[in-house]
Amino acid sequence: MKVIFFTIILLITVSTIFPQTVMTIKKDNGTYEDILITNAIEITFYIYSACAGTPTVVYDNKTYNTVQIGDQCWLKENLDIGTRINGSENQTDNGTIEKYCYNDSDANCITYGGLYLWAEAVQYKNGATNTSSPNPPFTGNVQGICPTGWHLPTNDEFTVLLNTLGFSVLLAGRFDSFGFSNLGGDGYFWSSSEYNAMEADIMYMNGPFSWSYLGKNQGISVRCLKD
Repeated sequence: MKVIFFTIILLITVSTIFPQTVMTIKKDNGTYEDILITNAIEITFYIYSACAGTPTVVYDNKTYNTVQIGDQCWLKENLDIGTRINGSENQTDNGTIEKYCYNDSDANCITYGGLYLWAEAVQYKNGATNTSSPNPPFTGNVQGICPTGWHLPTNDEFTVLLNTLGFSVLLAGRFDSFGFSNLGGDGYFWSSSEYNAMEADIMYMNGPFSWSYLGKNQGISVRCLKD
């Protein structure tokens, strides 16, 4: 089914009257619309059809939709897999997938997906931890906590996505040593690519999409890419 596409103007303005971040978009019909980022829960830049032959994926009794973006097939929702632990506990290599839910609320995982430290996201492959590099280094697809036939994207695969400019973002915030923060304000997504032994590459959204790196010991979202 064909749906409306949006052309993005990478223009962020701040109101001098009400200090809220505003994103201006131009629609394909030539009209403009302002979106208050601070009030947004989900932002969709482009809406594409489901992946041919794989419109949905059932993983641990939860159904995920798929979206075809260029040559890539993505899960449309943030991953929500594993047993919830509280923010006061550590995710560990114990044979059980563990997740944080924002403010330790199961309802937030249902809406926004789980938050995972990097080592948990890659499932400690090749001895990976949040303070050391995998040995040997990763090559090829890293399934991690993704369903069979899917994997954590690499930084290069995120770059392809950003060049295509298509993604539906759940602004799930993050978890770190200071607690949970930025729900509804920021979206962060792990890649399987390391920046260094203590940090890994991410894609993030708090205005325009971009990519950066983050300490592996922070809990953020996972979005899976089809092999």
